[in-house]
Amino acid sequence: MTMTPLGTSVLALLCEKPMHPYEMYRLMLDRHEDRIVKVRPGSLYHTVARLADASLVEAVGTDREGGRPERTTYRVTAAGREALRSWIAENLGAPVNEYPRFPVALGEAHNLPRAEAIALLRTRIDALQTDVDTAAPLIAAATSRTHEAHLLDSLYLIEMARAEIGWLTRLVERLETKELTWPSEDRL
Repeated sequence: MTMTPLGTSVLALLCEKPMHPYEMYRLMLDRHEDRIVKVRPGSLYHTVARLADASLVEAVGTDREGGRPERTTYRVTAAGREALRSWIAENLGAPVNEYPRFPVALGEAHNLPRAEAIALLRTRIDALQTDVDTAAPLIAAATSRTHEAHLLDSLYLIEMARAEIGWLTRLVERLETKELTWPSEDRL
């Protein structure tokens, strides 16, 4: 079975304790993991079913609260723990080129007029700053409810956004002062 980021998150949550998919969903939102992994209730239930079919998780019981539907509680199996360990080891140690779109756009930005590129980069800087300004206090608050180790992904993304803001700000300055030559201007 190919491990997806959501499948990895499910296995990791179940290594903490057995839980039902809705509890996993709430915990992922509480930890702001939805900023890292695309999670929706339907996709989460589907992922849990796929993990169960692959014997990486198993049902350990069902319960019902009031008039709510039955909830099946799952736990990770030994094979699931090994699959998680393997995925983490494979992805933690070596960089993988994920082919993000932004570097391609950045590499081709010289095809735009300098002023348009500057404006678009400023828009990106503002959006990133808004994201950091929104996320940083949420993650800081989450550290009072959960172990910091559960938030390393979010802390990493905040720092990467800050680094990108700094780099892009310096790039915009170089474009504005014309320290950086611009090929589209040379073609005029």
